[in-house]
Amino acid sequence: MAPISGPVLAGGGYWAVLSRCCGRVVVERLVGGAAYSSVPAVSSREGQQREASARRRGRTPQFIRSHVPPRTEKMTVDQDWSSVYPTAAAFKPASVPLPIRMGYPVKRGVPPPKEGNLELIKIPNFLHLTPPAIKKHCAALKDFCTEWPSALDSDEKCERHFPIEIETVDYVSAGTSLRNPKARVVTLRVKLSNLNLDDHAKKKLIKLVGERYCKDTDTLTITMDRCPLRRQNYDYGIHLLTVLYHESWKTEMWESEKTEEDMEEYIWENSRSQKNALDTLLRIKASDNVSNVTKEELLASEVVKNYRNSVIALKNEGETENNMSQYKESVKKLLNIQTLP
Repeated sequence: MAPISGPVLAGGGYWAVLSRCCGRVVVERLVGGAAYSSVPAVSSREGQQREASARRRGRTPQFIRSHVPPRTEKMTVDQDWSSVYPTAAAFKPASVPLPIRMGYPVKRGVPPPKEGNLELIKIPNFLHLTPPAIKKHCAALKDFCTEWPSALDSDEKCERHFPIEIETVDYVSAGTSLRNPKARVVTLRVKLSNLNLDDHAKKKLIKLVGERYCKDTDTLTITMDRCPLRRQNYDYGIHLLTVLYHESWKTEMWESEKTEEDMEEYIWENSRSQKNALDTLLRIKASDNVSNVTKEELLASEVVKNYRNSVIALKNEGETENNMSQYKESVKKLLNIQTLP
């Protein structure tokens, strides 16, 4: 403390000393008296600055923290990296011994380094999924897994015993949430040949699913994305397949009233084309004095089979150049028409 100047009042055997410390006026009573000074007090801001400077002058070097080198300078080449990054975590520049740079280059220079780089911290990384770490994970999960069945040694056997194929997709993206809305989508695939369906049930199922059936691969594909969760979409897909299967086996009363124009595909048996072809052949045989020929024999002949196949291809596949050529040749053989020279 430093004494201050100014009028001092004392009386009655009392003596007082006024002092100034850190911007405050202090009155010390000595012998039961009091004294007062008219000197204004120093502002608190100036006192705080002087007190801070006094602390800095009195600080000893032993309380000043020295600079610690980064961890990357102490890492060995053969260290266990899975111990550095055991789980998914943000990028730590002091723990990654790689000269990584990322960001916009300033003044046509190089991107900023990894120290204090927020761009490296914002994005997700796969530093915890190195090949040795994945190998350790697989070794830990091996005790909870069962051996692959020895009977399923080919894709054909797997498809025969497990005909339904389920496809899902997991997404990894940089955003505010790890969950992607598109991850809920479930795709179900099954071949109709692996289902227990007769001709009527198969045709009805194809009619019900519409464009979801691929005729070239005989595969039915159903995509579910209505529910918010993947498990809900999977259950919904299995429910749809079950309903379609049982519905295809039902035969309604109106299905027996279907005509030839209502059929999904052209059927030559018992059709008008078959009756006309048989009647024509029987008249030709009768003109040749051949009367012991039955309809079954005519249907089993090679000429009638070729005509049947050409008519079916023309009706179901359309009037292509190949189908028209086959139909022309089959009609000429059926009617025994010789090619003019």
